[in-house]
Amino acid sequence: MSGSASLLQIVSGSMLAVLARAVTGVRPIWAGSAPNGGQRIYFANHASHGDFILVATCLTPSERSRTAAVAGADYWSAGHVRRFISRRLLRTVLVERNWVERTADPMQVMLDALDAGESLIFFPEGTRNMTEEPLLRFRSGLYNLAVARPGVELVPCWIENMSRVLPKGALLPVPLLCRTVFGAPVTLKEGEDRKEFLERARRALLSLAPRKDGNNG
Repeated sequence: MSGSASLLQIVSGSMLAVLARAVTGVRPIWAGSAPNGGQRIYFANHASHGDFILVATCLTPSERSRTAAVAGADYWSAGHVRRFISRRLLRTVLVERNWVERTADPMQVMLDALDAGESLIFFPEGTRNMTEEPLLRFRSGLYNLAVARPGVELVPCWIENMSRVLPKGALLPVPLLCRTVFGAPVTLKEGEDRKEFLERARRALLSLAPRKDGNNG
């Protein structure tokens, strides 16, 4: 994907943002970072196919027009309708998750998008979390991106309630208030190994989740 959004993607992105606000009342909470026009990787929890739409909705129109979601090619390339949605309407960077059948290196696909000027919405769990755990173990992708492109900000982003708005198998969303909380950027420390970094990034994201008393921790 190039760094420029097509007119169709800009229009569809704006329409989806209006729809997302109408259904979820979503509002961004900038708790440690703020829109600054810089290139970023927004790394978020993942429990619904609508997660990246909610994150994109919270961005300014100019940022939204150059921010793409990293998504699984196995899902979004299955069938003509999904292919049209992912490639023409939405801003997606499709990666092949099946290492046996893949024809392109997922890391290189994401790096190419970053080098083209994109910001990314990235789900470090690697798949939707369908368990009772608040957050799955992070896979290596976020660390590899941090090592390869240290100049790109890594911003944790907690998505609240989207799994209830668009649960697995649902065709229509359920109106329910959502929030998207953006935390302080996470930076790879000098000499920090993969396991330490991923655990620290995971804790940074978990710290944005709502506590049972209704406050963010």
